[in-house]
Amino acid sequence: MARMTQSEIVNSLADSSGLKKTDVKGMFDAIAELAVSEVRKNGEFTLPGFGKLVKATRKAREGRNPATGAVINIPAKTTVKFRLGKAMKDAVGK
Repeated sequence: MARMTQSEIVNSLADSSGLKKTDVKGMFDAIAELAVSEVRKNGEFTLPGFGKLVKATRKAREGRNPATGAVINIPAKTTVKFRLGKAMKDAVGK
């Protein structure tokens, strides 16, 4: 089964909601901008019905270069994780 492309998602939502494709695309862009600003400011962003984006910090650690086997230091960094909501887990798990 193939994944839906962004265009297919926009087309499907536009058809089901009666909105123009440009309006649906604009809504996705607005949600993405809002998510970025909220995660930066508060450390998390909840998307009702789906889950939550959470800012996480990875500690510095030692790793290995797979080509040479040499030990390298991997610096600490901040990343974002997505935690699936309970309702979505239950709906998909059935």
